[in-house]
Amino acid sequence: MNYCFSTWQRAVATASAASGIGLLVLGCTQLPAETRPSSRSEQRLQAVVRADTSGYVIAPPRDPNGIGTYYMGRQIAHVMGHEGADWLERSGRQQEEGTDLLIKVLKLKPTDVVADIGAGTGFFSFQLAKKVPKGQVLAVDIQPEMIAALRANRRKLNAPNVRPVLSTTTNPALPADSVDLVLIVDAYHEFDHPREMGRAIRRALRPGTGRLALVEYRAEDPNVPIKRIHKMSVEQARKEMAAVGLEFVETIETLPQQHLLLFRRK
Repeated sequence: MNYCFSTWQRAVATASAASGIGLLVLGCTQLPAETRPSSRSEQRLQAVVRADTSGYVIAPPRDPNGIGTYYMGRQIAHVMGHEGADWLERSGRQQEEGTDLLIKVLKLKPTDVVADIGAGTGFFSFQLAKKVPKGQVLAVDIQPEMIAALRANRRKLNAPNVRPVLSTTTNPALPADSVDLVLIVDAYHEFDHPREMGRAIRRALRPGTGRLALVEYRAEDPNVPIKRIHKMSVEQARKEMAAVGLEFVETIETLPQQHLLLFRRK
């Protein structure tokens, strides 16, 4: 099966259903990474962005690592499959990303309920669990294989306050008004339906106190050795969170390679 074609069909159906408006669908051409479309293509893309109130656009991929769907001008990246789980647990990750520092600056309380969305094998979930001994960590992922790995690691590490949650691409399956902190590390840019997920996350946060901690590689820094499509700028992140009703609090730039952006439910 032509993967690009099947992805195209899925994206068209999703965007059309979400917006209720017709979309401009162009040919499925794989352009080289970092290649920008012609000025005419760019103008057509921007025209559809203005016309489509959902923010989704189907257009030729600027980067072959993307799914060919754009949200608010940003191409959505392919999800890293469970086959790459070893990369999440690589030995150098703590030093490369400053993960201990990240956990510290979240300032968790022992009773907090934390949702780790895109939890994977639980690299962060099990660290978070130690900080909320009287609370709970909801380890959310869309891949059953990752959920199986989370359950195995929960038994291995004896972490009963970690609860694996199988979600969908549009719904993180979190109870409304119940979560003190949602943490998303290097995963949001891969969400197939960021608008729907963003709204669901907002509903899950406790009114007045619930926070979202969004961690993404810095798009503004060419020295960060990550493909451009797997990075996000502060400007883009703030724009997308504002669109789902999340209020910007602050950006923390103490991590070696990533932004940490904090938002709250209005």
